[in-house]
Amino acid sequence: MKKIKIPASFENKAYHAAANAVKDAQNQTSTPQTRSHAYKLAFQDNEFLLRDEMRSMRLLLEFEKPEIIQQWHRVESTIVMFGGSRILSREDALNRLDEVQSRLKNDPENSTIQKEFKSAEHLLKWSRYYDVARNLGQIVSASCQLSGVCNFVVTTGGGPGIMEAANRGAHDVQAKSIGHNIVLPHEQAPNPYITPELCFQFHYFALRKMHFLKRAKALVCFPGGFGTLDELFEALTLIQTKKVDPIPVILVGKEYWNRLIDWDFLLEVGTIAPEDLDIFTYAETAEEIWDYLCDYYKLHNGD
Repeated sequence: MKKIKIPASFENKAYHAAANAVKDAQNQTSTPQTRSHAYKLAFQDNEFLLRDEMRSMRLLLEFEKPEIIQQWHRVESTIVMFGGSRILSREDALNRLDEVQSRLKNDPENSTIQKEFKSAEHLLKWSRYYDVARNLGQIVSASCQLSGVCNFVVTTGGGPGIMEAANRGAHDVQAKSIGHNIVLPHEQAPNPYITPELCFQFHYFALRKMHFLKRAKALVCFPGGFGTLDELFEALTLIQTKKVDPIPVILVGKEYWNRLIDWDFLLEVGTIAPEDLDIFTYAETAEEIWDYLCDYYKLHNGD
């Protein structure tokens, strides 16, 4: 029996590439049928993709897009740095304090401004951690992006404050860094230090947090608010329940974290086990964090 020889150019090409289909569709004659909403290619039909019934597809797309792009950029592992968007550089924190103080002088009995002033004083105190995050971003990025393979790539939520500082540190040494931004009702623009090709935008918090942890070799949590706490406690829970392999979790600023969370109370009332407190450690400086990570991975790799 004779065999039909298929030309190499036809192999595995039973269908045109989707990109070709888009071009072909644009060249079609305009008729009532081709102008109909129903006639649009499904993957180009935003109204269709935004339907409630297509949520599972949107979840899949939101996972796959950052994943494929990170693979392309050879991002092997990350160091995730969480922290408050309101913790500014010392210069910006001083300017903020001066601005509030000026308003308070003009209206000294205003209780709202009095509270703003106290908050501004605290944020000036915590502004030292902006420098710690920036220094850590510099140290890690200068040490771990070699020969085109990117390890311990600085990854943040992409916004201002501590996130900006971490991305800025990587930018200082001409290294790649990642920003996982989230669409919010109020505007949140990506900070200008993220590598543009690795600046992602998410709708779903769950998918965003999944990408935070997928390549993470360490989590470094600076002082922050609800968002930082959400990200930290999800990671602690996943490690505690062994849903993910253990990784270093470093809380920066022991004074802040011990005032915010009464770990001993949780232990005392039996809602956590003594070994759960071993999931994380404390640090104050970038050098201390880097030394801890180096020791951790030397120990666990048996080098």
